Amino acid sequence: MTPQDINANYIADLYGETYLAEENRAVRTRLAIGALFPGFAVVAIASAAATWFSEHYGMPVILAGLLLGLALNFVSAERKVHPGLDFCGTSCLRWGIVLLGTQVTAMQIGSLGLLAFLGLIAIMTMVIGAGLLGAHWGGQSRFAGWLAGGATAICGASAALAIYAVIGRERLNQNQFTLTLVGVALASAIAMSFYPLIAATLDFTDKQAGFLMGAAVHDVAQALGGGYSFSQGAGEVATIVKLSRVALLAPAVALIGLAIGSSGGSPKGLLAKLKLPWFILAFFATVALNSVISAPAWVAEYGLIASKAMLLFAVTATAMRSRLDLLLSQGWKALLPVMLATFMAFVASAAFAWAFL
Repeated sequence: MTPQDINANYIADLYGETYLAEENRAVRTRLAIGALFPGFAVVAIASAAATWFSEHYGMPVILAGLLLGLALNFVSAERKVHPGLDFCGTSCLRWGIVLLGTQVTAMQIGSLGLLAFLGLIAIMTMVIGAGLLGAHWGGQSRFAGWLAGGATAICGASAALAIYAVIGRERLNQNQFTLTLVGVALASAIAMSFYPLIAATLDFTDKQAGFLMGAAVHDVAQALGGGYSFSQGAGEVATIVKLSRVALLAPAVALIGLAIGSSGGSPKGLLAKLKLPWFILAFFATVALNSVISAPAWVAEYGLIASKAMLLFAVTATAMRSRLDLLLSQGWKALLPVMLATFMAFVASAAFAWAFL
């Protein structure tokens, strides 16, 4: 390259970073990390604050991350934080879901029993249907119903993030997605507080109460917390039921992808309609590997910590990128799919537990 060419191509490169980056891979990597750092640092600080609120005030950590992210959404006006926010909202989400597979094994699902497993699938189907009905009644798109119903039926915020990756921003705006996340987190917190009391009023056994908590409470931590607040036995049953729902994340997302089709207008084949993201396949592979290999206890322990941290980062970053004015303009009807799906989850789970367990 001649000096004239260098001057023509890099005259605007005041400090020479562009030229050096093209010549040196290490420099390219350093510049990429530097671009991610501002946004990542903001999300990390907000997530740490959310964790502190959760530990000291009993607030669900996902809900705390959502609220803090919304309160700090003015930060997204600064363009230099965008790469870091996008990284947290995509890469952290994907790897958080993959690591969630370290918590589930096929043996845990098998211990649920055939009747309870079939009942769980039926309940999840009815909950997704309720989400679609709520979206129809609220005058929203069917994609809002799939998102709310699927998140409520499977495992709360992590399922919402996975389903939204299949739906895509072009078919459902991020403000509706954020509002759904808020609704799911609030509903899960309320359920954890009141479902054990309702189960006690109905004179449910440990098995019945555990099934109710595991099948009707959205978030993993809240489902287990509700079960163990009822009794030790109920907590153990709730753990099995809830982890079985988590294990159904991959097939549920695949079926939702098949049902809604691809985002393009032209006809697609079956595989294209499934549009299964790579991280869902990796989640399924992690569950399969965890089922055939007896991993040390620390793998599940640290896998859960890493998964929760990454999903918290993803939720917080998503909230920061949302506009509060558009969020508030949605109105209460935007929460109708979550409300109806939550109600259906409770009624169907309680009825099944009362009749069959």
